Amino acid sequence: MVETNVAQRMWRLFEPVHAVTYFAPASLAAWENAGLRGYWRGYFAGRAAPLGPVEAGPVVGAFFGFAPAMVARALPDVWTRISPEKALAVRLDGARAALGPLVAGIGADGLTELAALLRSAVDRTPVAGRVLGAANAALPWPDDPLGAVWQATTILREHRGDGHVAALVTAGLDGPESLVWRVSMGGTDRAFYQRIRGWTDDEWDAAADRLRARGWLDAAHAPTGAALAAARDLEATTDRLASPAWDALGPAAVDRAAALLAPVAQAAATLLMWPNPVGVPDPRAADVH
Repeated sequence: MVETNVAQRMWRLFEPVHAVTYFAPASLAAWENAGLRGYWRGYFAGRAAPLGPVEAGPVVGAFFGFAPAMVARALPDVWTRISPEKALAVRLDGARAALGPLVAGIGADGLTELAALLRSAVDRTPVAGRVLGAANAALPWPDDPLGAVWQATTILREHRGDGHVAALVTAGLDGPESLVWRVSMGGTDRAFYQRIRGWTDDEWDAAADRLRARGWLDAAHAPTGAALAAARDLEATTDRLASPAWDALGPAAVDRAAALLAPVAQAAATLLMWPNPVGVPDPRAADVH
């Protein structure tokens, strides 16, 4: 059994369910069928759609880790190809198509119960200061349990992400610094994160120089003790900021939600990339429920 707090425990289960939106073949096919060619058009359209037809600026701020130039290649151009309203429908349809085959194990009654539990958690989630969490929470709820489960995991995921960004900013980190710092701790390489977040070599190297000056990287690009301590503090802050929903839901309801969500998360994990760019642990690797 992995020792973990309730916010961390539930993140490890709801994140993979939400993440089918970005990795599952059925979700990617939904974007192609809607006329969006290329992975990143679907990604930015789907994730930014709750904000409306925004330009690049708000997305640079809310998504945090992406290079402004990369965001600007997608926005606002993508809104000439699909409206935010259509993008919301496409991402939900894609999630339904991806998750539909994965929920048979909990049955129709279990799915309905899971939807009610997760929606109850969302209803207890404060959204002040959480731009992406609030934007997703303001959307109408799907009228089917499968759609409601996916939407709840999306709200919870973006709410936690907003808190994580707040923790990064409080720690004095910018977008490329957060990625250089993460790469220094292992699990993936520089080329991967530069490619998927759009930072140039000069921007990456400058961020590494700033971290060395701060005492968080040594001459061999390894994290220092101060950097490792800061990582633990940042994760603890992220968990603390994500805790109110689960604290209000109560231990018994959390345990039930986790039991229902675990087999769905484990099935969803088969459709994801590992290591995952978000950093969530593979729910198949340990007993977290």
